[in-house]
This record gives sequence, structure tokens and C-alpha cells, in this order.
Amino acid sequence: MFQLDLKSRKSIYEQIVDNVKELIMTGVLSAEEKLPSVRELSKTLTVNPNTIQKAYRELEYQGFLYTIAGLGTFVASREEIIMDNRKVSEIKNILQKNIRELFYLGCSQDKIKSILNELLEERSDWNDKSK
Repeated sequence: MFQLDLKSRKSIYEQIVDNVKELIMTGVLSAEEKLPSVRELSKTLTVNPNTIQKAYRELEYQGFLYTIAGLGTFVASREEIIMDNRKVSEIKNILQKNIRELFYLGCSQDKIKSILNELLEERSDWNDKSK
């Protein structure tokens, strides 16, 4: 599924959350797909089951997953994902910082727009993969 970086400054829990979100956003995991059980993933990653459970709970809170008692944990459809305005604001600030850096590196506004358009085009490829 994915690998963890034990030397990373990010906690194991955060790495699991980020990895599962990335798999969902890139279409590797599709809507309604069943995820490994907490025990299965715990054994695969050699991580405490409580850590997996905490990551699944966080992903559920963020709307990426849902759990059905007795059946397991599944990827939520995009329509069920609730926009987190706080997270959107954080990402906007990161984008502003990176755009300032691109200007500093000598990129024109047109070049930056071209880069953003290129990235948005890649996004449409992600959507095609998840269909």
C-alpha cells in the first residue's frame, strides 16, 4: 500500500493519514473501495493497531473514509467530503508563499499562470484515473 519513513519528523499517524489521502486523491483508492482492517494494516506496516485506528478515525472525521460496523472501512465518495475552510486557508497561504518564491526566482506572472494551468491539467488526469 505505502511505506512509512521512520526518520521523518512527521508522526507515524500523520504519515498514514497523508498516504491514504494521497492514494484517494490520485485515484489509486476509489470511492466505495474497502480498506484493509486495522489489524491487517497494523501487521503489514508493523505499527500499533491504535495508531492505525487513530489515522482511520481522523480520515473519517475529514470525510475521506466511512466505517460500517461489522463490514469495515471504505473510501467515501467525493460528494461526501466536506470542505474544511481552515485547511483551505492553510493551503492558500502555502500557495502564496510559493508564488512569491517563484517571482523571486524570476518567473513572470504569465509563467506562473502557465505552471498553475499545467498543474490543473494534471488534476484532470487524476479525475480520469478515479472514474
